[in-house]
Amino acid sequence: MTILYVLIGIIIVGLYFMGVYNGLVTLRNRMREALSDISVQQKRRWDLIPNLIETVKGYAKHEKEVFTKVTDARTRAITAGQSGNLNNMQAAETALSGALKTVFAVAENYPELKANQNFLHLQQELVDAEDKIQAARRFFNQMTQQLNTKIEQFPSNLIASRFGFQKSDFFQIETTETAVPKVQF
Repeated sequence: MTILYVLIGIIIVGLYFMGVYNGLVTLRNRMREALSDISVQQKRRWDLIPNLIETVKGYAKHEKEVFTKVTDARTRAITAGQSGNLNNMQAAETALSGALKTVFAVAENYPELKANQNFLHLQQELVDAEDKIQAARRFFNQMTQQLNTKIEQFPSNLIASRFGFQKSDFFQIETTETAVPKVQF
């Protein structure tokens, strides 16, 4: 009878460890999925930027430096996104966001551009893309927080360390407040 109780105890402990391990795997995979969602939404935004630049170029031909800055920032963001390195992605996305703000600041000086339907549509699409990127980042950070918490909590930390689960960094974009560029004719 004692052997039966010991066997039942071992089975219960085994099931518990299996449940904790499966929970860690689930959280890790959801975090990876969330990071993939960020990439999908970023690609959508990256694809809109050339159209935006071409539309603005038609009205603001002498703003070449602004267009170059946005194009370079977009290229760096694409490269960083493809690398999968979270720190590089964060830095590149910060630079791209700043460059896009510059384009919209320049557009403010061209009333006929602000009234252009194509520009308004692209602007709305970019706002929508930004909203979706922010939602994907929040979901990623939520999954990261849950996984990191589970990795640190006892007794799941024993299982996490035994099977190589590691904490992950949050996706953070630096907020840089820059002065609105001064456009002179």
